[in-house]
Formats: sequence, structure tokens, C-alpha cells
Amino acid sequence: MNGSFMAIGLFIVLVIILAPLVGRYMFHVFERHPNTVEVRWLARCGFDCQEQGIGEYLKAIIALTLLGILLLMMLLMGQASLPGNPLHFSGLSWDLAFNTAVSFVTNTNWQSYSGELQLSPLSQTVGLTVQNFVSAAVGMAVAIAIFRGISNQSTHKLGNFWVDLTRGVLFILLPLASILAIALVGQGVPETLSASHEVTLLSGVKSLVHMGDVASQVAIKQLGSNGGGFYGSNSSYPLENPTQLSNFLECFAIILLPAAMIFTFGYYIRNHKHTRTLFITMTAFLLVWLFVTVGVELAPDPSLHGLGLVDTQHWLGKESRFGPALTALWGVVTTATSNGSVNGMHDSMSILGGMMVLSNMLLGSLYYGGVGAGIYGLLVYILLTVFIAGLMSGRTPDYLGKRIGAYEIKWMIVAMLVMPLGVLLLASIAWLWPGSHAAMFSHGAHGITEWLYAYTSAVGDNGSAFAGFGADMPIHNVLLAIGMLLGRFGIMFPMLLIAAKMAQQPKTTGGELPVSGPLFGGLLSSVIIVVGGLSFLPVLVLGPVAEYLMIHG
Repeated sequence: MNGSFMAIGLFIVLVIILAPLVGRYMFHVFERHPNTVEVRWLARCGFDCQEQGIGEYLKAIIALTLLGILLLMMLLMGQASLPGNPLHFSGLSWDLAFNTAVSFVTNTNWQSYSGELQLSPLSQTVGLTVQNFVSAAVGMAVAIAIFRGISNQSTHKLGNFWVDLTRGVLFILLPLASILAIALVGQGVPETLSASHEVTLLSGVKSLVHMGDVASQVAIKQLGSNGGGFYGSNSSYPLENPTQLSNFLECFAIILLPAAMIFTFGYYIRNHKHTRTLFITMTAFLLVWLFVTVGVELAPDPSLHGLGLVDTQHWLGKESRFGPALTALWGVVTTATSNGSVNGMHDSMSILGGMMVLSNMLLGSLYYGGVGAGIYGLLVYILLTVFIAGLMSGRTPDYLGKRIGAYEIKWMIVAMLVMPLGVLLLASIAWLWPGSHAAMFSHGAHGITEWLYAYTSAVGDNGSAFAGFGADMPIHNVLLAIGMLLGRFGIMFPMLLIAAKMAQQPKTTGGELPVSGPLFGGLLSSVIIVVGGLSFLPVLVLGPVAEYLMIHG
């Protein structure tokens, strides 16, 4: 157990040290002048390097999204007739293909399927892995456009989407993913063109082990806040996560780029005190959730009392190589960053531990959020905090010298309503749909938690599952896909519109609210908890709170 605590401590220290360095590197990647190779590559693809306004930027995102969904659906539904399918998997149904395509294009990676049992190597490599890169790069490009909008003045331009997309893939995601993939291969993660390998078990029975380009897909699923694994049981599967070192590297890769994005923002606005305040505040959120979750996972399991067991911690559903503490670390990190990968089953966590990872997503995975997606989700709450503070102090609400007016407030409200309306409305429609309850393996309060977790994971663009919920039904596949689209673009587009409006304003100096220091960090934390958290208090009472009271009562 001491080793687990040392690993957690090292994890936090590395985040604090490396996030500023990577954040600075990302700033230089996106803001250098296009070189000859980039210009020629984009020209051959039919694009130029000229800066775009908000209309052109949105059209590019929508076009790429629709094309990605269509092509991936065709690949998944037609894989039985395509090459690269040595195990002769049949094509996916239309609803499962639609759900999976939307899932990977929106960077959610919710999995209603089991990869090694339903997808061909071609679908895994050409379909899913490619979208892991593209969807993550789209999130980064949008974040950079928002940074430019907030920092620029008297302009209609936000940069060039295609340039930012290309740079995100070629100079950030691809190099880091290659390094991580090589390290994982060294730890025993498969990377082969062979689809399967026959082995003889100790009992003498022969068994088929599914193989493929596992290491490369795992690397980008972690770095890109994707989360969808090669295997159905994700990073709790030994071939996907074989050692303590691979577990540490994969878990750390989840948080590196999202944390670095905060410092990238600082270089754009040239206010490092503000970004340090944001980083400290978000890290404080992470530590609080982590300490509470680890504490309840290491506490005695009341269901095992009286059995004479020496160690009654919550080991059910935990990989014995990692234990409850490191499973809790992964669970908190993956739900705090909208990554969604798992190294243990969240459904088997303690009641309060499960509620902690669920509440992470209900708050919008704000600290640190996904690659790109987290920082512009956080900016919604920052603008709201500045607006509320301005009303309380009698000042005109300004953020970094830009006025927050009626236009910005309108789109802020739209973005803030995405999570509560998306989760509660879609989950309620599914609950009332005839036959939808066949997806539930558990009933009562625990079943409500599983149901709520699934729709929170979809709308929150997280993708992790609480297990115990059979989502592969047409109604759930369609509604979860709608939730993924809503969660992805319902916050992205309003923040782009706000940034475009702010870019047109000239900067003013003097009179604005100080946005650094403990006071602003505390006020921001209060707004996140009160506004973001209280919307879901009633349904939490029906689920994990009720379950906890029934067991401990």
C-alpha cells in the first residue's frame, strides 16, 4: 500500500512539473508561422493557410464531423465485406454503428460493443484509431481558437482550423503517442498485424487470444482524452495494461495534455498569475476528490463485516496488481478529464467512491477536462464567476479587459444548460421508453446510479461505463449518441461564438475584477459547486445517496 501512495505522490509531482513545459511547447507549435511543408500539404488537400472568421471555422468543424460519422458508419456496417477481417466478424447494426461513429468522432469513446469480439483489425486501425487522433486535434484546435478570441482585439479572425488541426496531430499527438506506444510495447502490450494467437492454458485447453495494434491505440486513447480501448474491459485487461509501470504511464498520459492546456492559455493572454490560479484551483479539486475516493476505497467494506476477513477493503472489481488506491486514482483522473478509460470496474467501487467519480462528470469534468474540451468548459464558469462578482461589487463585468455583455451571457447560459438538460432529459426519455429497462442488470437505487452514470458519461463526453448497464439497444444507442453530440457541440459552439465576439472588442484597462489569487480561486470553486453541482442533487439522492443510507442504515 505504501507503494501505491508513493505512485500517487509521484504522479502529482510530475503533473506540476511537466504541465507548464508542455503547455509552453503547445503554444509555440500553434503560433509559429506555417512552413513550406504545411502550406504544400494543405494546398494539396484543397485548403489554404489564411485566417478564418467564426463562420468559416464552424463550417469546417461541421463538415469534418459529418464526414467522419458517415465514413466510420460505412466502415463498421460493411466490415464483413471489407478486407482486414481475418476472424470474419459481421458488420454492426445501424444503431450500434451510429452510436460508435458518433462516440469516436465526438472524442467520447463510449463503447456499447466489445472491440476484440466485434470489430475487425481494419475497423480498429483505420476507423477508431484515426478518429482518436482527429477528434482530439479538433478539441485542441477549438481551444486555441477560443484563446485567440479572448486575447486578440479588434479582429474577426480566429486562426485557421485546418492548420491548427494538422499541427495538433503532427507535432503534438503523433510524437507523444509514438513515444508512449514504444514504452508500452516494452512493457508487453501487443503491437502486431496478427489478429489472434492460439495459446495452450495450464489446464491443457487451447484458447484464442485476440491481438492487434493494441499499443498504438492505447497510447492515443490516453493522450487524446479518448478512452476507448482495444479490448472490451479496457485498461483492466492484462494485455492492454500489463504492469505497474504501464499502469502509471497510461494514467499519467490521461492528464498531461489537459493540464498543459491551462498554461498554453496563459501564454495567449499573457497573464500567468491568472493561469497559475486556475491550475492551483483545479489541482485542489483533483486532490480533494482523490483523497476522498482513495479514503472510502481503503475503508472497510461493511458487506464483509462478520466474515472474519483481515483485509475488508473494496477489492471487488479491482485488478489485484494495482489495488484499490491506484484504481481510485485512475477513476478520479479519467472522470476529471473526460477520458473514460478504466483499470477497474467503477460499478464495483464503494458507494461513495462511485458517487465521487459520477459527480466528477456531473460537474462537467472541469478540472482539467479533456484535451481542449476541458479548458473551454472551464471558461464558461470563469466568465460566469466574473459576471456574478461584477454584479456583487457594482462593477461592469470585464474579463481580461473584454466586456461581458448580454450576448456573452446568453451563450454562457446555453452552454451551462447542456449538462443538466442533456443528462436529465435524455435519461428521463430513455426511462419512459417501452422496453428500455431491459438494459438494467441491477434495480433499485443502484440501478438508478448505473442509468444516470451512462447518460452522464455520454453528455459529458467521457465514455466510461459504470457496468451493469446493457446499452446495446436501439433506444439507448440513439439517445446516447444524441447526448454525445449535444455534450460535444453544445459547449464548443457557444464558446466559439463568445470568443469571436470578444475578439472584435478593443481591450480596456483598469476597473476589472482581479482574476488571480485565493479570493478568485475560492469564488470560482463556489460557482462550480453551487451552479454545476446542485442541478443534480435530487437525482444523486435517488441513486448513490439512497443506496448508502439503505446499507448503512
